[in-house]
Amino acid sequence: MSGMTPFVTPRVVAKKVLARQQYEGDGAIVRRSIGRPELKFLDPFLLLDEFSVSAPAGFPDHPHRGFETVTYMLEGAFTHEDFVGHKGTIKAGDLQWMTAGRGIVHTEMPAGPGVQHGLQLWVNLSSKDKMIEPKYQELQAKDIPKVEKDGVKATVIAGEALGIESPVYTRTPTMYLDFKMEAQAVLHQPIPESWNAFVYVLEGEASFGAPNSPPVGAHHTLVLSSGDGVSVWNNNVDSKPCRFVVIAGQPLNEPVVQHGPFVMNTRQEIVQTIQDYHLGRNGFEKASVWHSHIAQT
Repeated sequence: MSGMTPFVTPRVVAKKVLARQQYEGDGAIVRRSIGRPELKFLDPFLLLDEFSVSAPAGFPDHPHRGFETVTYMLEGAFTHEDFVGHKGTIKAGDLQWMTAGRGIVHTEMPAGPGVQHGLQLWVNLSSKDKMIEPKYQELQAKDIPKVEKDGVKATVIAGEALGIESPVYTRTPTMYLDFKMEAQAVLHQPIPESWNAFVYVLEGEASFGAPNSPPVGAHHTLVLSSGDGVSVWNNNVDSKPCRFVVIAGQPLNEPVVQHGPFVMNTRQEIVQTIQDYHLGRNGFEKASVWHSHIAQT
């Protein structure tokens, strides 16, 4: 085990938040960390949920405006459908990066029996991008770059790790990395210095920021201090691997006014959005007449 870190300003854990279970959608259980009162917002990130959902629970027809939803499946599968005819299923290891922009109404429901498990991240859009046309980027597990080195496996969802870069375009510059570390492995991951960054632990435990820092276990979000990278040590002597995601983004430094699934810059824009949604205009033209098929079955 090495205590050396290659960074000029190593990032350390500035805040630790336990993701607690709550109900969302229609009977769905999520563990929310970002978006809770003790961590309302981490510019540009609005929300992080670890969801474990079994049918018939799910997320039936609901709108979004002004940000992006990033859904990463860990186990099982989810089917999604929206009001402009886009439909598909993402399975374990697959990714959907949805830019809601000026408006989407969609549904997200379990695609099979048992527990469907994944992460959903909300990434804010800058004021100039909030009213763009909706877009999707969808990658199957086989198309997401993966690399393994010295007991560390990295799945590069967005950004770069261990010399491998993701093809995903991030309108708000974002890094999203899924790491699995074997016992006694060490990771040094560069992060752009001006970006906000956090870690979410999925399995096992590891020490973040310093080799002798207390190990942190599953369902914790760790907000990292500023710096040019983070170092991680899996000091576990029981040969237990640790799995976590490192997520970082360039802050927008703009006002955030959120009303449920709508995120804008001013209160007036929120009022306008609610009116647009109820009156079916400015991107929500089909909102009042569309109902998903998958939420009915």
